[in-house]
Amino acid sequence: MNASSMLARQGHRLLQIGVALLLFSSIEGFAIPYLAAPRLGLSVHTLSALQSVLLLALGLVWPRLNLGAVLSRVAFWLLIYSDVAILAAYVLASIWGAGNETMPLAAAGAHGNAFQEGVIKGVGYSSAPTGLISFALILWGLRLQRA
Repeated sequence: MNASSMLARQGHRLLQIGVALLLFSSIEGFAIPYLAAPRLGLSVHTLSALQSVLLLALGLVWPRLNLGAVLSRVAFWLLIYSDVAILAAYVLASIWGAGNETMPLAAAGAHGNAFQEGVIKGVGYSSAPTGLISFALILWGLRLQRA
């Protein structure tokens, strides 16, 4: 598979995942009042909607990236991991009623046991370097091609 067809396929996958996140955000909104930490549930709702728009936009841009096969795979999977990891951290926090150590503004007084707080912290913090690397590769891929 050549790089341009891989980029087009990855872009299409990003569009699919973006629409799936939009659907998740819509359905999750109904669960907010029933979660252990409703304020965190609202954060999940908002975050997943934001991520869906981001993935839809990047899915449209993706085929235009000037990246080879290896770098496009790295950028794609790091982007997906980063989105899923931070969303999973917020979902777990909202279900457990925890997360004050990692996301104190969103969690307010929701504080879990040491295991819960550790899982949320580990999963949530792992999304930052992967997202930053992916965004750097995407920015690099948007450089102008030589004529």
